[in-house]
Amino acid sequence: MELIRNFSIIAHIDHGKSTLADRLLEYTHTIDKRQMREQVLDTMELERERGITIKAHPIRMEYKAWDEKVYTLNLIDTPGHVDFTYEVSRSLEATEGVVLLIDASQGVEAQTLAHTLLARSLNKTIIPVINKVDLPNVDIPLVKKQMEEILGLNPNKSVLASGKEGIGIEELLESVVDEISPPKGDPNKPLKALIFDSWFDVYRGVIIYVRVFDGQLKPGMEIKLMSNNRTYIVTEIGVLKLDLIPRDKLQAGEVGYVIAGIKNLVDVKIGDTITTVYFSAKEALPGYRELKPMVFCSFYPGVNASFPELQNAVEKLRLNDASWLYEPESSAALGFGYRCGFLGLLHMEIISERLYREYQLDLISTAPSVPYRITRKNGQVIIVDTPIQFPNVAEIALAEEPYIKATVLVPNDYVGGVLRLLQLKRGIQKSLNYLEGNRVIIIYELPLAEVLFDFYDKLKSASRGYASLDYELIDYRPLKLVKVDILLAGEIVDALSFLVPFERAYQRGKDLVVKLKEVIPRQQFAVAIQAAIGGKIIARETIPALKKDVTAKCYGGDITRKRKLWEKQKEGKARRKEFSKVNLPKEAFHAILKIE
Repeated sequence: MELIRNFSIIAHIDHGKSTLADRLLEYTHTIDKRQMREQVLDTMELERERGITIKAHPIRMEYKAWDEKVYTLNLIDTPGHVDFTYEVSRSLEATEGVVLLIDASQGVEAQTLAHTLLARSLNKTIIPVINKVDLPNVDIPLVKKQMEEILGLNPNKSVLASGKEGIGIEELLESVVDEISPPKGDPNKPLKALIFDSWFDVYRGVIIYVRVFDGQLKPGMEIKLMSNNRTYIVTEIGVLKLDLIPRDKLQAGEVGYVIAGIKNLVDVKIGDTITTVYFSAKEALPGYRELKPMVFCSFYPGVNASFPELQNAVEKLRLNDASWLYEPESSAALGFGYRCGFLGLLHMEIISERLYREYQLDLISTAPSVPYRITRKNGQVIIVDTPIQFPNVAEIALAEEPYIKATVLVPNDYVGGVLRLLQLKRGIQKSLNYLEGNRVIIIYELPLAEVLFDFYDKLKSASRGYASLDYELIDYRPLKLVKVDILLAGEIVDALSFLVPFERAYQRGKDLVVKLKEVIPRQQFAVAIQAAIGGKIIARETIPALKKDVTAKCYGGDITRKRKLWEKQKEGKARRKEFSKVNLPKEAFHAILKIE
């Protein structure tokens, strides 16, 4: 155990985590040159396309240090985007220290600060690294000053590195060996292994990634999952490189994988503790903090999918990404589906895309919403995250919406535009501090609903891409909340309904019906699209009927002949309107995302 070091790489998005991890793998000869490619740990096609890390990736390296001892380094490369902070927190629980990366050209960003505070709250050793020092016109003294002023870290202990050019790699590895403490634990105590990730293999069942804190794991052992007392026989264990490498045992301090023929997907929970059936641990490990989704939307099977296929896909994907939640629900318009909770809008988009790519499901997704807290007049408090759950207005004593504390780091030149945007989004300014190097840190309290749709894009536009954002949920505050229903040909389409502050209801309803008129194809009869609050219509648009010239064959003659044809056509349209149903295209459900 004295020769083991477990650590994560954390940073703001695009600060070079995956590239630096590539150099570490090269330097330690963990990967052959023929296997090497850019961002080798980003194995998902979606990660490589977007150039971001979505999943934390563990890998084991062997490094011969200056003291001639060979150390085992277990590295976890983590995501940088605010929506994947839960992945970062899970990785930190399985390690003793972190390498904090700061881009020399951009300096300290919002997520850099958030990750530092998270690592510090968990008492992890922090090794600061200034990356991309090979770029021209970088101001290293300024970055060190920001590191000291904003993060409270000692700049003299920072490592200067370049993931692209391989500068400072050996110095970084030596810092990991010297500064991060070896894991604590006792191989002779009852087994305690923390499940920090998992995925499903069609042939071998659930493959579990574990960090062993006490005891030993060996093939043939009978293990127990402490959350549900399910027992299994271990068939294979090993360590994590690019592939799964089998071993005879895993003992205290090590990171590896376990295969035990687990086919029931719901048995495995991220954060659960594995122990042995005989000589069991008395108490489970603390696991992870309870997940609080911040954005909700519903998924329904599209044209090429059925509900059982969707059910199978979400169970398998939940195994690989524990940071989203789901529960069954039904809609009169769309049938059976799932109500899902996510950590942010990008997280929702990634999950939807993974369901499409990995399981070939073309889904219909409803508009995202946030959880509102409703107090009924009888004193009952409920959390409402879908318009279907919204009670009758007469029953509501108090409605409250979630607020976040948003931290924005922006260059001085763009402060005016950013402040205007934050005020427009019903923000409350808490602080504004000018830092060294023409940087400003702005802290605002904002309704979470205002951040949902276009806030991040507008923030980037207002700052020409230089602003960075981090946020955390703080509390709930009162508002006058209403439910806006969308009616098509007089029928409510519950999947298009949404919750909105009263003062914005008319404009949002008007914008949506105009948008729906553009995307819903014309029918054989006129279709009225209406937005309503309760029984009151607040906006309306009409899609005109497709017209056929039934009198084209009439040449001259009495006008009554034409009138008979027109009346017959009119009766046919009325009959069709009575019995026909308007088919909604997928674009209709995306229209709500495009409203200002």
